Amino acid sequence: MNWLKLLHALADETDKIALRYFSQCDLQVEYKKDNSPVTRADKEIEEYIRVAAKKYEPALGFYGEELGQDEAELRLIIDPIDGTRNFVRGVPIFATLLAVEEKGRLLAGLASAPAIGYRWQAVRGQGAFLRRQNAGAEKQIRVSGISELGKAQAFHSSLAGNEIDAESARKVLNVLQKTERQRGYGDFYQYMLVAQGSGEIALDPELKPWDLAAPKIIVEEAGGKVTSFSGEENNLASGTAVATNGLLHAEVLRLLR
Repeated sequence: MNWLKLLHALADETDKIALRYFSQCDLQVEYKKDNSPVTRADKEIEEYIRVAAKKYEPALGFYGEELGQDEAELRLIIDPIDGTRNFVRGVPIFATLLAVEEKGRLLAGLASAPAIGYRWQAVRGQGAFLRRQNAGAEKQIRVSGISELGKAQAFHSSLAGNEIDAESARKVLNVLQKTERQRGYGDFYQYMLVAQGSGEIALDPELKPWDLAAPKIIVEEAGGKVTSFSGEENNLASGTAVATNGLLHAEVLRLLR
């Protein structure tokens, strides 16, 4: 099955939906029970994906942020807009995340960030690639070769507020203080930067399976490593994630513990 063909076809349309709403000045925002924002764009993108993907592969089930999950061995994991808070504030760092999972194993993943014109993709065993939409060409990406924490660039999500508790913030800061440079990109983007060798560490103390599925396979196919803060390798529902270039992973886990 050519999963990337499907994922790119879906993203071609979801990019249009996202950009149409992103340009609106009066975008209406609702808040879910967990106080996370949701827009009409989130819902419309996921609804489109479910209908279009089912036509391509009738056996495909779904696990999406907005419309729930099917108990299926083969399913598409969907985050219609990762970085919704960015989206509603006019920050162009957001993406549609798509990943194909079969019996708990990730087969393919794609992150499409239409406002900056970048797509990252991976198929299990075939490497990870970056496509710049205006350029048209793809290039293979690899994690960096930096092996000293003191020379590493680290990325992180929120360090205060409702999205993180004090103990998690302390753990993240314990890692950041040992690195050369730190930037708070958060969401999908920090993982993509690790995958393409633009940094060595991404730390996320609060996330859901749909946040992690596509970034995880992309980082791994780029030669990196992704686990929970406690070191679990194959649990999308762990609630935490650390991605590294692999060379620094054991040391980062030690500091997180």
